Amino acid sequence: MRTTYSLTLASLILVNSLAVATAAPDLSKLPAPSTKTDLSFAKDIKPLFEKSCFKCHGPEKQKAKLRVDSLEAILKGGENGEILTKGDSKKSSVVVAIARLDEDSAMPPDGKGTPLTDEQIGLVRAWIDQGAK
Repeated sequence: MRTTYSLTLASLILVNSLAVATAAPDLSKLPAPSTKTDLSFAKDIKPLFEKSCFKCHGPEKQKAKLRVDSLEAILKGGENGEILTKGDSKKSSVVVAIARLDEDSAMPPDGKGTPLTDEQIGLVRAWIDQGAK
């Protein structure tokens, strides 16, 4: 009886741990999209990514087969698929990653670069919401 209780308790703890680990990020914590209009990748977004992302996802190196140094590369995505949904920044994994809402996918990872500011994330969100041009 005691062994069954211990196994049941261990199973409940494991299931609870998995549920917490796989919980969806809280999108209400995303910085608001910028109110700027007519945003473009070359003018507004590439310079942000160049400072914080190119070291691991640029022309020299592509972790997870992901490049963010050109619009074509971003739209293609990486080994885990597409990273943005044109017109909907909340459905774009790149936004969740740069907003660091999920510890496992936070970009850049701790100690690997300077995270984007809320204002910069807002620009990326607005650019995606405006069609990722």
